[in-house]
This record gives sequence, C-alpha cells and structure tokens, in this order.
Amino acid sequence: MKILVACEESQAVTIELRKLGHEAYSCDIEPCSGGHTEWHIQQDVASLINGKCYFYTTDGTYHDTVSIWKWDMIIAFPPCTYLTNAGARHLWKNHELNQERYQKGLEAKKFFMKFYNADCERIAIENPTASKIYELPDKSQVIQPYQFGHPYTKRTQLWLKGLPDLISTKIVEPERTWCPSGSYSKKHDEKHRGMFTTDRAKNRSKTFPGIAKAMAEQWAGKAE
Repeated sequence: MKILVACEESQAVTIELRKLGHEAYSCDIEPCSGGHTEWHIQQDVASLINGKCYFYTTDGTYHDTVSIWKWDMIIAFPPCTYLTNAGARHLWKNHELNQERYQKGLEAKKFFMKFYNADCERIAIENPTASKIYELPDKSQVIQPYQFGHPYTKRTQLWLKGLPDLISTKIVEPERTWCPSGSYSKKHDEKHRGMFTTDRAKNRSKTFPGIAKAMAEQWAGKAE
C-alpha cells in the first residue's frame, strides 16, 4: 500500500510500515530524525493529503503520484499545542477568553479536519485529549503506552475511519507519567522522571516503538 504518515519527523511508524513492505512516506515541515531521508517529505502536507500530487523526498528524489487518485492509508499526528486539554488553562486570562490562543486553536482544528475529511478509505489520526471548546469529532479509541510494553501513562486518542481499534500487544504496569508538566511533576513527586529534555514538546509527541509497531502490523499488515 501507498501510505502517507503525516506530521511525523521521527519516522517511527514509517519505518515499521517499510519493514512490512509498504511504500510509506513520512511528511513534516521539520527534517526527519529517523535517518531515512529517502522516505521523508519535508514540506507542508496540505497539498499531499488527497493524492494526485508530486513531491521530492529529502534525498532529492522526485516522486510523481499524479496517477494515484488517493493514498491507500493516511496516518496523521497533527500538532496538538493549541488543541490539547492540557493547555486549556492558557485559554483564559483574568476570566476572559484569550482570543489569540483561541484563534490558533481554531486553525489547528481546521488542519486536523483536513485529515479527518480526506479522500481516503483508511484514516487514523492521533492526538492527546482535546479541549471541549473546539468540538472535535468523537474519538474512536483511547490508548496508553503501558498497553504496548512501555511502563508509562500518556493518554492518547485515536480517530479512525476504515480501520479497527488497536489491540493491546503487551500490557505492563505503568510506573510514571511520560514527560509530565512541571506543575504535575512537583505535585506528584515526579521531577526528573519520565523524559525531561531541552526539546520536551517534540520528544513528548514522538510515537512509542510498541505503538508504532502495532499500528503498522494491525492496520497495514505484511504487504502482499
């Protein structure tokens, strides 16, 4: 299958799909950190979502997919900074709605909906819990890293079209919250636990290997 993995610089899911023989491409405005420039498209994904497009992977190779009416599958990880429930506290200042942040949230929702309404039979969108103020469509499923072999909690929602719910592959006991906020860490004595780095936001959004493997195997399977 030809698969677009949108907003993925880590290439975690893309690599697992490639292992199974699929023609998968990661796409992000950032360079890839997964090491496979031949599979990475560094540009705004908007023009690629509905197929009938051409693009260059970051190794300089030209790909003409105009003859492809649409992707066989889209897996998307759109930015969640302005949509997430965790950031809802920034929406209000002195009991008044922060209009600038609210508008950024509306733009983020618009981007999210491009994937949700894409011309593709198999769609998966991953995001944390969103603030109710943005009225996103109902989620299909909630997953946790500890269901896939990683001893962390990090509530993640999936919106699925034409794809089954992910099945847990290895349930383990969660030991801590993955990359919690500073206020959460102080309250729960979790300072320096989980993952604290100089690029916390980017690293927090990376897909756990166990989840990436489950997505590839359960949604795509081995290429025929």
